[in-house]
Amino acid sequence: MPTLQRHRLGRWLAAAGLGLGAFGSCVAQPEGTFQKPTADDGGPPLVIDGGGADTKSELPPSDPHAVLGVDPPHGAWSGGQTVTVSGNGFTSKARVWFAGNEIPSSDLVPIDAERVQVVVPPGSVGPVDVTVQNGDDASTKRTLIGGYEYDAFYAEPKSGPTSGGTLIKLLGQGTKWNAQVKVLVDFLPCTDVKVTSGTELECKTPKSTPGTKPIRVTTDDAVSVDVLDAFTYGDSDNGYKGGLSGSPLKGQLKVIALDGYTGDVLPAATAIVGTDLATALVQKTDGAGVTLFQAATLGPKQTVTVAKKCFQPITFVDVPVDTVTVYLDPVLSPKCAEEGDPPPVGGSPTLGAAITGQLVWKSKKEFEQRAAWNNIPEPKSADEKAVAYVLPLASTPTYGFNLPNASDAVTPAADGTIGYDFVISSSTGNVSLYALAGIENRVANPPYFKAYAMGLAKGVSASPGKVTSDVFINMDIPLDHAFKIDLTGPTPTLKGPDRAKVSVAIRVNELGYALLPIGVQEKLLPVVGPLSFVGVPPLVKGLASSQYVYTGSAVTGVAGTSPRSVVGLAATTTTAEVVSLDPFVEVPVLTTPGSNGVWSATSLAWGAAPGGRPVDLTVIVAQSGGGLMSWTIAAPAGAGSTALPDLAKLGAELALLPGNITFSVTRASILSFDYGSLRYRQLDDRGWNAYASDVFHAHL
Repeated sequence: MPTLQRHRLGRWLAAAGLGLGAFGSCVAQPEGTFQKPTADDGGPPLVIDGGGADTKSELPPSDPHAVLGVDPPHGAWSGGQTVTVSGNGFTSKARVWFAGNEIPSSDLVPIDAERVQVVVPPGSVGPVDVTVQNGDDASTKRTLIGGYEYDAFYAEPKSGPTSGGTLIKLLGQGTKWNAQVKVLVDFLPCTDVKVTSGTELECKTPKSTPGTKPIRVTTDDAVSVDVLDAFTYGDSDNGYKGGLSGSPLKGQLKVIALDGYTGDVLPAATAIVGTDLATALVQKTDGAGVTLFQAATLGPKQTVTVAKKCFQPITFVDVPVDTVTVYLDPVLSPKCAEEGDPPPVGGSPTLGAAITGQLVWKSKKEFEQRAAWNNIPEPKSADEKAVAYVLPLASTPTYGFNLPNASDAVTPAADGTIGYDFVISSSTGNVSLYALAGIENRVANPPYFKAYAMGLAKGVSASPGKVTSDVFINMDIPLDHAFKIDLTGPTPTLKGPDRAKVSVAIRVNELGYALLPIGVQEKLLPVVGPLSFVGVPPLVKGLASSQYVYTGSAVTGVAGTSPRSVVGLAATTTTAEVVSLDPFVEVPVLTTPGSNGVWSATSLAWGAAPGGRPVDLTVIVAQSGGGLMSWTIAAPAGAGSTALPDLAKLGAELALLPGNITFSVTRASILSFDYGSLRYRQLDDRGWNAYASDVFHAHL
């Protein structure tokens, strides 16, 4: 490995919790093997091993053209996984078929005469033939019988925290699942199994150790189907937790209380059904964190509050269903600790991952030399430099592009064979990357980076404690289009907002968002004329089936504080027309308690200016003790006030601390929302399509 890349990889591995000493060569690690953990060792050790089969070291067959293997050799029937087809006699015009389905050139990167990187198309369950042919030369056509296998099912999401509790959905093809089915993740039972059809079920993952694990599904006829590498335990939190579910509320209500950080059950939590303690039903959860209310008065709607000493309480107003699952976050106070330590948070520590590869520009010569950066202009001054950055797709389009650290830049002087070497740290699971190449100036004030070319790598497998290597990214998408956005903004209150921040990003299928250097603009309200974003890519090649996602925020002051109103996740597939961000959600006003008034802790009321986007959910977070304690209240559409149980009468340890109280009030619009199916992710901006919020103060 060249010294410069080895130094950079060492830095990334250190950041990811890995060691360079264990990283031998840049060969991708074969996946697809597993070992059942034993009772005494807790599972197989995680070892970073640079070894593995290298097809280049094998004796070449007598046939000048051959297809020898696919790595990884299996994957989801839905496709989307990046794999390497190995063999010999390949050219830069190599074409690849999986079961007769030709892979488009945008999802194919010829690496050398022995390797072609492709994105697997959707297919039918079972082994399929893999065929490679150079251009139109039929004499070079070769097929590996059963070279790749489509798994019978896959998990969505594909990764989650080691603490367990991630709600996963298994999507099968040709399966016949029923209520008697059993699911094991890493040979441990997946709980709360719910079969919605013969090809779809969901369950909650058990606790396990970091790494890529198998999933086994056993049907009532004792037939088991295993999918290797189906779920990755790491430090991600892609599952959604808790909320409202079940049948319409009538005579019976189940409350389940869990720890919001560890996922453990919470026994002896206080559940309150009703708003007045004189008439409310009050019970404690049992050792399984569950309590069941039964009364003829239950229904059609009830307000439900759950609280516990040293945990943050939560209230759901007008619950219309019979199951409430809450995740209570701990209070991070020494008073709540055992032996002087605050409660543990964040789950178990995990190992990171790293990805290495090359950025590839098309060459006219046949694997003889790498091409120059022919779609990037020459720097105009000594302060300008041609650079490229490799980045993970973002989980949200609203944060805007941040210029990476200068040491992360890939330059035309980088080492490489057919391209230019890169290395990045990565989250675990199936990840997708994008690369931007252009001209930057870090001497200018402010520094700038103007991108001219883009590339994508989809479905790269990243396992904790391992390095995924030989990922090749074609830099063949120009950034030469303009996107125009028009907006008006919400009705300002006396406090604001006074300016608009508008952004555009690329939603790459359902994999994530590519953020762009020109992706954010800020203008004072009212905005006159459309805002033009010059330097977005056309939706071609690897971006086919992608969308332009545009968002807007009406905010207050240079710091972009509250009051604010945000319109998010509007999408289109064309740059030919001016798009509009209106209408915004109108900014909320808290009427009870009054501004800087005294709060009774038993009632709230709120409102907003008429008009604007319809609102589906109001979320109020009341904080005391400088943010140490918080009480979350969620209310459905149409609610403008609510009564609350007096938690202090049940015990001072359950209630907010006396003193200054800060209220964060948010009115949210959620696409296709059903309050009876609310999930925890819909209690914050991860689950909102548009929202408006403001902050108010009172005294308790």
